[in-house]
Amino acid sequence: MFSKQTYINRRKQLKTDLKSGILLFLGNDESGMNYADNTYHYRQDSTFLYFFGSDYAGLNAIIDIDENREIIFGDELTIDHIVWMGTQPTIKEKSEAVGINETAPAQELKSYLEKAVKQGKQIHYLPPYRPEHQIKLFDLVQVHPNIAAKNASVEFINAVVNQRNYKSTEEIIQIEEAVNITANMHLAAMKMARPGMKESEIAAAVQEIAIGAGGQLSFPVIATINGQTLHNHYHGNTLKSGDMVLLDCGAENTMHYAGDMSSTFPVDKTFTTRQKEIYQIALNAHEAAIDMLAPRVKFKDVHLKAGLTIAEGMKEMGLMKGNLDEAIRQGAHALFFQCGLGHMMGMDVHDMENLGEVYVGYNGEAKSTQFGLKSLRLGRELEENFVLTIEPGIYFIPELIDMWKAENRFSEFINYDKVVQYKDFGGCRNEEDFLITKDGARLLGKPIPKTIEEVEAQRS
Repeated sequence: MFSKQTYINRRKQLKTDLKSGILLFLGNDESGMNYADNTYHYRQDSTFLYFFGSDYAGLNAIIDIDENREIIFGDELTIDHIVWMGTQPTIKEKSEAVGINETAPAQELKSYLEKAVKQGKQIHYLPPYRPEHQIKLFDLVQVHPNIAAKNASVEFINAVVNQRNYKSTEEIIQIEEAVNITANMHLAAMKMARPGMKESEIAAAVQEIAIGAGGQLSFPVIATINGQTLHNHYHGNTLKSGDMVLLDCGAENTMHYAGDMSSTFPVDKTFTTRQKEIYQIALNAHEAAIDMLAPRVKFKDVHLKAGLTIAEGMKEMGLMKGNLDEAIRQGAHALFFQCGLGHMMGMDVHDMENLGEVYVGYNGEAKSTQFGLKSLRLGRELEENFVLTIEPGIYFIPELIDMWKAENRFSEFINYDKVVQYKDFGGCRNEEDFLITKDGARLLGKPIPKTIEEVEAQRS
């Protein structure tokens, strides 16, 4: 937990930004895996943590701007809870630690909001991302689950985004700690991979490092020899000679800040010639993107530069042809680069994605609907103290290749006779985390190997 004053200042800024009404913060509850007492690992809502710092289930809160009241609602533990869960601070003690002096039983929240509605006060709430939040909103303010997200307060969303997007010095320290743990996860995987090993062994090893550091995973591990599947959480394959492993994993530290890195390495001690050619193109795109990072640069332009670099490499290999600027404009390069270049990162590995990419990553501007570009989560102009990822990749997806070839799509830019020879290639990417500084950008955490020579050195 940060200092009491940090949380007081954050809430004060919210009240200044919104000026009137009631801000409703829904904390997360426990969630059963297969029955009530067998729960998933608990994770508090990040916005609740950001403003109230309390990492416990069963809490909700309000900021009544008009009455200048800040209240945390929840029920104290009974002796039955204590028997099974142990002693915890009281709600009053938890609240005072972040500068909240008023608490109330959970059931009083509904009557407080009902009275406010009768008085004509506006209830601001954020988009619900869990079924429990939808149910709470239905019970507390009679908003039907079907329209709960649509009716969320845009003013409230923007006010939260405009604080959480800019990372403070104390937050950057936490993020960097998470990134360093993440780097250790990748280094361990690079050194241990060998023919005959299961993907699940790598996934288990990196998770052990995250938990051993006192935290958790920041998202489910991607550890796969089928790197062409962008979010591949299956770990049942056996590594064999000639394969590459794509590892995308991150740690969440004890303060719930995230790291997110990707690496690609051969199962053998060295890459094959074909693997080196494609890997180097992806790495060139990676470095080209990093070179552009600076305040006032639009991240969409950085993404397009990475795409152009990939297209140039593909043209040199004979997989693409024609006017590459036009190919990028039309989206032909998305046959190989289907995803976005990166995303914001903080307490959420995709920071505040539950609040809406259009607000977090686009500052209210509409996103593109073009295949590939529509998956870019961050497109806005960069600003100092943004934290983001850089992760261009190259992916040969057989089904996508077959579909575009059958449709003769972008045939003026794509040499399908050559491309089909790579249908069994898989995919590769590297990913690093950066802080936008006054004059450019700084890599967060210790670097992990990413050149061909550096990666192969880990495999020896």
